[in-house]
Formats: sequence, structure tokens, C-alpha cells
Amino acid sequence: QVQLVESGGGLVQAGGSLRLSCAASGRTSTNYNMGWFRQAPGKEREFVARITWRGGTPLYADSAKGRFAISRDNAKNTMYLQMNSLKSEDTAVYYCAATQGGGGTNRYLYEYWGQGTQVTVSS
Repeated sequence: QVQLVESGGGLVQAGGSLRLSCAASGRTSTNYNMGWFRQAPGKEREFVARITWRGGTPLYADSAKGRFAISRDNAKNTMYLQMNSLKSEDTAVYYCAATQGGGGTNRYLYEYWGQGTQVTVSS
């Protein structure tokens, strides 16, 4: 079992930046691939970014490319999402997720989820 806790959300003006963190605890000795998803009111939860346990080439949604950067520090059991040039359409609850499988863009392939952190971008 892995427990995930997100932090770093908040209110920011359009064009601003935020850095989200996801701290993992529990069976962190297992190599998990991890991802960020988000869910806006009335919408489905959607993929944002994924990073493998080795920290290899990340995978991004088109909406995140060029603006967001996913990273992880395995020594700290923490994953990050640096979000720059934020837009009002980025407003959502952001969730981190972990999987012992490949993960990818499909949220149903992730076994473990955090409670989410709210990001609100004002225009």
C-alpha cells in the first residue's frame, strides 16, 4: 500500500506559476510509476503528466506541453508538478496517482490516489 498526499495548490492569477508536490509513504520501496491528473467541476478526471520510477522521459497531455514539468525525487519519495503560464482553464482539483504497472494516460490503470489539491487560476 502507498499513501499519497498532495500539496501546493492555491489561487494564482493567469500567467502565474505554482508547484505541486506529492509525498508518498508506505510501501515506497516498490518502484511506482506516477502521474498527475486533474478534474474540473462537471468534467471527467483527465491526464496531465506521467513520470516513470526511473525518472525517464515524461509523458504530457497536449494541454500541459511546454508549460508544465513533472519530476520526482525518489530519495524524498516526492513527485512534483511545476506549472507555468497558468490559464483559467487549468482550474481544477489536481490529483497524484501511482501504479505498479505502466500507467500512462489511463486513470483506471493507477491503483493509488491522493485526496487532491485545488488549483484556481483567476483571469
